[in-house]
Amino acid sequence: MSEIVNRVASSPIISLDMEEFYPQEERAIFDLKPFLFQELILKEKDFREQLKTFNWADYADKWVAVTCTADAIIPTWAFMLVCTYLEGISKGYVIGDRSQLEQHIAELSLSGLDLEKFQGRPVVIKGCSKVSIPLFAYGRLISLLQGRAKSLMFGEPCSTVPLVKNKRG
Repeated sequence: MSEIVNRVASSPIISLDMEEFYPQEERAIFDLKPFLFQELILKEKDFREQLKTFNWADYADKWVAVTCTADAIIPTWAFMLVCTYLEGISKGYVIGDRSQLEQHIAELSLSGLDLEKFQGRPVVIKGCSKVSIPLFAYGRLISLLQGRAKSLMFGEPCSTVPLVKNKRG
């Protein structure tokens, strides 16, 4: 009887699981709507006072999207002022909605990848994840790896869907 060999473990394939590096901290929305007079008008003096006395601990170590769900015209500086309070408290923030926050998080996460280790290697981007990874992140990952990797596949090393095979990688 011959020895059982795990060919997947001994192959040159790099298995890339975004779950391993994609931030899993809680996401939160900071909505300016409750700070508006009659949900329509931002009164600068009142707004500044409310921000000073606001309990910012609710946003500690969370990713935050700063937005306004009211149909009101909000000056840009108001969003920026909120960000000054989130700086150093939150994990990170964007002025925008939850989708824009996830794009920001994806960009930050993927910017930390050592792309050189994928040069000329077959790469499997793992498909099953306990963490919700936005489609944007997968698209961005392809744009980073397509010119480097020998091939890109999606799924699990034992069962993949080929995405691209480069003549040279």
